[in-house]
Amino acid sequence: MSCGCKTSGDSAHSCGPKKTASGCENVNTCGNSYKLSVFDWLSNINNPAPNRCDFVEVRFKNDRKSFYKNVNNIPLHIGSVVTVESSPGHDVGVVSLTGELVKIQMKKKKFSEESALKIYRQANQKDLEVWQEARKKEDGVKLEARKIAQRLGLEMKVTDVEYQGDASKITFYYTADNRVDFRQLIKDYAGSFRTKIDMKQIGFRQEAAKVGGIGSCGRELCCSTWLTDFRSVNTNVARYQQLSINPQKLAGQCGKLKCCLNYELDSYLDALSHFPSSSTTLETEKGKAFCIKIDVFKKKMWFAYVENSIAWYDFDIDLVKKLISKNKRGEKTPPLEELKQPESSVQSIDLIQENNMDRFEKKNRGNRNKNNQNRQNNNQQGQGQKRNRPERQERTEKSENPNPHTGNQNKQQKPQSQPKAAVEKAEANTDADKKPQNPNKKKFKKKYPPKKDKNA
Repeated sequence: MSCGCKTSGDSAHSCGPKKTASGCENVNTCGNSYKLSVFDWLSNINNPAPNRCDFVEVRFKNDRKSFYKNVNNIPLHIGSVVTVESSPGHDVGVVSLTGELVKIQMKKKKFSEESALKIYRQANQKDLEVWQEARKKEDGVKLEARKIAQRLGLEMKVTDVEYQGDASKITFYYTADNRVDFRQLIKDYAGSFRTKIDMKQIGFRQEAAKVGGIGSCGRELCCSTWLTDFRSVNTNVARYQQLSINPQKLAGQCGKLKCCLNYELDSYLDALSHFPSSSTTLETEKGKAFCIKIDVFKKKMWFAYVENSIAWYDFDIDLVKKLISKNKRGEKTPPLEELKQPESSVQSIDLIQENNMDRFEKKNRGNRNKNNQNRQNNNQQGQGQKRNRPERQERTEKSENPNPHTGNQNKQQKPQSQPKAAVEKAEANTDADKKPQNPNKKKFKKKYPPKKDKNA
């Protein structure tokens, strides 16, 4: 059989089979690997007190949990499938926490012991079969419920459907922006599904916790794994952390601001308490300068002139405090250029190049061209080394000195003068070149141009 509990949404979590106290081995229990599970850090510690805790925590579908009293002193452990009291009938769930830690959880959630329901027994084979058959119907019931709500024209979304363990009641979880009149809807649901109908409205954050998913950080959603309370998050939290107010990046899967924006807020507020106000202006000899940017980690503030906001100058917060105190005394501070050199424009160009999508391709192209050039240079060097072998050098020396006996005497000899007949022939050839060529020859070339080679 499939696992009774779910980890994220409607996808079953694969867990190992465990044998229950009733001897059933066909049920896959999940141990402590649930959403919003509690680590029992007292499991390996012996309880010195004689009084034993009679309460256990039982988990149902998704993140629904409740505390029940073990009135019959049934030996239970984490992962035991139990049949508990419900209204009407009974429900089936999995034990998720036992021992002294249950009292701490009850105190934390302000759960009164008087309102706790009872545990009837460990689930037998009949209870498990009815429970599993009811769980298999949930997907089809959810689709049919959405069609009925759409036919009635109600502005609501059926997020999840949960059958009770004995299949005597269906709970519909829905989200809506405004109040919904679902009196006719309940009648249609009761006529279609032939069971008792219970409607529960939840928020968008609770919807994301039930459905589950993967966040932008690459991990499972905090609301579906360990976060139990939902604190309000506003845009001031992003401004304190110097984040751009971009709804697409700051919003989670629920459509609201991410809960993780609150995690580091206290650290940022503590660090910003030592900073001057971001709206401070400095009176310099060159003009007014206003704060453009704050770096909380480096403890720096960037200033620029009102007339020229292109050049930014960064200063430590200690220096900024001194300049502010100087302005309060009625004195003007030196120009920003004298206090600090402006940032080079190369950094802004590098930032633009980092955001460019083609930056990797350009780098690879440059590397390829360099590799090709290096290969060509290596080939040329290899050919040059082959040409400059010692054997070929000896041959060139022999060709220069055809008469080895004469030695360097041939080099010192002057070139002989050419005969007069050769000089006269050369002058005659130059005169013939200066004469105009035959015009018919030119027309012949233009009229019949030479044929081009097709293989060329």
